Amino acid sequence: MSEQTVAFQAKIYLFDLENCAREFGFKADEHWEVCLASEAEKKELERKYFPTLAAKLPAEMLITMLGSIKKSLKQQPAESDKNTTIRDIRQQELKFVIAYNAKRSRN
Repeated sequence: MSEQTVAFQAKIYLFDLENCAREFGFKADEHWEVCLASEAEKKELERKYFPTLAAKLPAEMLITMLGSIKKSLKQQPAESDKNTTIRDIRQQELKFVIAYNAKRSRN
């Protein structure tokens, strides 16, 4: 995938995050946590938190997409994000970029 495609997908994802935050009345101190997830991890996060927003992407796009999203949200990449490779993504079966708010658990 081209860098331009990743940038476009990131813009769409950020637009959806903004809309979701507005729709669910996020306060100024509430922020999105963004990470890579496998199918099982995605289901677990969706079970624990509401709202969540996930995007399924090819392995080649995940690292760049995560970095772009975190940069736009003014978040520092986690140490594990910096060391993640496409090989790691395939081994761990990571398929999603998912955002959730840790302060909004379903209980």
